[in-house]
Amino acid sequence: MSFVQAWASHAPMWQRATVALLIGALSVFGFAPYGLFWLPWLTLAVLLYLWQQAATPAQVFKLGLAFGLGLYGFGIYWIYISLHIFGGMPWWFAGFATLCLCAFMALFPALAGYLAKRLRYLLWAAPLLWALSDWVRSWIFTGFPWLTLGYTQAPDSPLAGFLPVLGVYGVSALVMLFAACLVAVASSGQRLRVAVVLLILLISGSALTQVPWTKPVGKSVSVALLQGNISQTIKWSPEHAEQTLRQYFDMVQQANAQLIVLPETALPVLLEQLAPVYLDALKQHAQKQQGDLLVGVVESKQGEYFNSAISLGASPNQSYSKSHLVPFGEFIPLKSVFGWIYRDWLHMPLSDLSRGTSKKPLLIAGQKVGVNICYEDVFGEEIAQQLPQAELLVNISNDAWYGQSFAADQHMQFSQVRAIETGRMVLRSTNTGATAIIDKNGQVIQHAPHDEAVVLTGNAQSYRGQTPYVWWGNWAFLVLSVGGLFWIWLRR
Repeated sequence: MSFVQAWASHAPMWQRATVALLIGALSVFGFAPYGLFWLPWLTLAVLLYLWQQAATPAQVFKLGLAFGLGLYGFGIYWIYISLHIFGGMPWWFAGFATLCLCAFMALFPALAGYLAKRLRYLLWAAPLLWALSDWVRSWIFTGFPWLTLGYTQAPDSPLAGFLPVLGVYGVSALVMLFAACLVAVASSGQRLRVAVVLLILLISGSALTQVPWTKPVGKSVSVALLQGNISQTIKWSPEHAEQTLRQYFDMVQQANAQLIVLPETALPVLLEQLAPVYLDALKQHAQKQQGDLLVGVVESKQGEYFNSAISLGASPNQSYSKSHLVPFGEFIPLKSVFGWIYRDWLHMPLSDLSRGTSKKPLLIAGQKVGVNICYEDVFGEEIAQQLPQAELLVNISNDAWYGQSFAADQHMQFSQVRAIETGRMVLRSTNTGATAIIDKNGQVIQHAPHDEAVVLTGNAQSYRGQTPYVWWGNWAFLVLSVGGLFWIWLRR
């Protein structure tokens, strides 16, 4: 230990930063599709030890920045694919834009470490500050909370039991706290006390997984989730629109279920451009099943365009329009400043959409369904706005933008966390993957193979009630975190 301590204290900064960069990249294996939930406990323990041995807050900032570059550089490299391969941006500009995003996100762990070092009680301040930085990433500049630490714990970690209570940001703090305890056990004289804290975390988390926060209501409903596997290169091509419409029509005819779900923007034309006979045929099929069909399509309303999900079938026609849009993907922030990017470099369809406002569940197939579109399910507090009224959650997405990367698996893991946080089943219908049926404990019951045209069938159960997280959202985590930091500041 003395050799390691000496190296961590006196090695050249570039060597320590290289280690931080590598363990940051290694931490990505804690997320889906790898799911090594215990790995971040170890990699973060190494980072905390490097921070502990660093002489100044500035050194801690550099090490945190290197860790963040490793984590996000490897974890969201697929942004480059969407910008260059499918967005048409020159490779060098797409690489530069991706690097800038990763560097911006790396600032958050760097600042968390810097402030923790300033507070002196680094091992106990760092978990709170890191989790708060994850939360800030969820709303600053409309938010991009991808690779929040708490997601690594779903669904199999004992710490996943805290998700229905504290939400994903609270679990982020617990992941860091677990790592801090490992460092304390290895380096302090209070090993027994710290080991007891570790044991309490594991036992209480496991016990919480057994709590039935919600109860089933009514009978299960048969579902069919369609995955068309339409290549993103031809999805919006006018020459292939008829073929896509025909393919989804045929897949619907194969689906014998009360609730049939198509992916985000499955029909590659405006709703108003669809032939009435086409929509009537879809509706009649759903009526034969004594249920409803939910399909992703672009709606035009009074000169504005919306990324929507509309229902057709036995129930009255209803719609939900996406409210949390992707900046630079679905709307152009500061259009007068950044509009040239779309004019000269980036060629993406649907890049100037309007926001929907309704947060009410849809009454379809005899169920109260909370619908969300694409990466809206990364924002747990927004999903909770439809609860406790919604008794079943449906996410429609199109992760074909990211090629055959692990972005789709990461996205499905976020849906698994939403299931645990809310105590609801989640149905995911996507274009190329990951289409899945997820139970209320976050376990994937059925999963369609990626990059294949599939009609995934199964059953879904509605649930009633609310978890503590649905009741208080992120407020419990925020109050505990700010209160903990205030106590540390007083001790200082």
